Amino acid sequence: MTLRTIDPSLLERSDAALASVVLDRLGLDTTDTFPVNDPATEQLIASPPNHSIADALTALDRADRAGKAWARTTARHRSDVLHRAYGLLIEQKDRLALVITREMGKPLAEAYGEVQYAADYVRWYAEEALRPSGNYRENPVGGSTILTTRAPIGTTLLITPWNFPMAMATRKIAPAIAVGCGAVVKPAALTPLTTLVVAEIFVEAGVPEELIQVVTTKDASGFSRALMSDERIRKVSFTGSTGVGSVLLAQAAEHVVKSSMELGGNAPLLVFDDADLERAVEGAVIAKLRNGGQSCVAANRILVQSGIADAFVEGFTERMRAAVLGNGLAEGVTLGPVIDDRAVNCFTRLVEDAVAHGAELRLGGSAADGAGHFFEATVLDRVPESSEIAQTEIFGPIASIARFDDEAEAIERANSTPFGLASYVFSENVDRAFDVADQLDAGMVGINQGLVSNVAAPFGGTKASGLGREGSGEGLEEYQEIRFYNLARRAR
Repeated sequence: MTLRTIDPSLLERSDAALASVVLDRLGLDTTDTFPVNDPATEQLIASPPNHSIADALTALDRADRAGKAWARTTARHRSDVLHRAYGLLIEQKDRLALVITREMGKPLAEAYGEVQYAADYVRWYAEEALRPSGNYRENPVGGSTILTTRAPIGTTLLITPWNFPMAMATRKIAPAIAVGCGAVVKPAALTPLTTLVVAEIFVEAGVPEELIQVVTTKDASGFSRALMSDERIRKVSFTGSTGVGSVLLAQAAEHVVKSSMELGGNAPLLVFDDADLERAVEGAVIAKLRNGGQSCVAANRILVQSGIADAFVEGFTERMRAAVLGNGLAEGVTLGPVIDDRAVNCFTRLVEDAVAHGAELRLGGSAADGAGHFFEATVLDRVPESSEIAQTEIFGPIASIARFDDEAEAIERANSTPFGLASYVFSENVDRAFDVADQLDAGMVGINQGLVSNVAAPFGGTKASGLGREGSGEGLEEYQEIRFYNLARRAR
């Protein structure tokens, strides 16, 4: 397999972007560091500080103190700061996209898309800050007036994943700032650099320097255990695995900490016989290959009705074959590296197991030779439910396709998982599409499209896929407490 070569000028620009990252925003005397490697080359690109538990508690002190002052600012001021931050993020999109591609690996075009998506959350919450929720009503039995309002919940702990290092940061930081909360942010150790740049830009926009405290550490469990046991943390927002989310929820119980958990997924994508074939193929490719399949809402199980299955598999395989594998900085690349060698080994095992159970390998199935963590775009057809890949979250560029005969079977198989984050339905029959969508156990359903996320919509799942919502007006409420005032009234 031939990988696309890198444009030297882009490599120089990315090195300059990395060199501009402020690696220790806490300003502490931390000498211990850890490596951040480019997944396309396996080369070291930065060595951020490996902050200690004591450092994390210092960060909490600062964020808590700054948050109390920030909560007293006006909504207009907070909105103006977020609007400035949005403008600066867009102005610095080249720098941000290059850092995202170098530390995470996604193609540069997708990195630019993430910058815009991430910045849109900042703009959205700049606007939401000026639309406070509240209510005025009369006591049904008379004698008083009931008033409800919302207040910032307090100091927040925000833990972000590696796959969307900018969007997952702004989706948490922006609503916290909008309502008046301080934040301790822990990015994934695999991709901490983008978050450091984002925090720097927020400060440049007018956010107090101590309000957003970015802690970089390899000791994720020790970090969360220490901060979650501190009663000053009143809100935790986590995006990651269900296993880690369960641990955090148990820790949250000690001080009854409000929790938002965006956890694992096992998204089914259902294609019915009456689907528009071209639209279904296009949507399935987007749902499968966006971010190299390294997404919690990626199409994990593609279930196709028998009448359209052969034509769908043929068209889908050809579209997957067109994916261009290589370094995300290289021109024309549409599929970058996966995050590390553990992922490559996992994908190899999943493909081998599926084939051993009777699946048909239509495309790919192998890792690329040489440096970097590359795996081919892969299509497996007629995947039996007994194979491991049919039961696990793939999180990579492998499409697992199975067939079904009728609607009832499709719904039963789609729901046969403890997860319920996203689902997809393709049918030109509007009644069927909505009827099936209503029966799917998922927090989000894409109907005749493979891209479900939107800043104006509540992002989140059901069952083992988590609690709470991010984005939209609902995402703002996650960082607020409802307060109720009962105002006595004189009898008339």
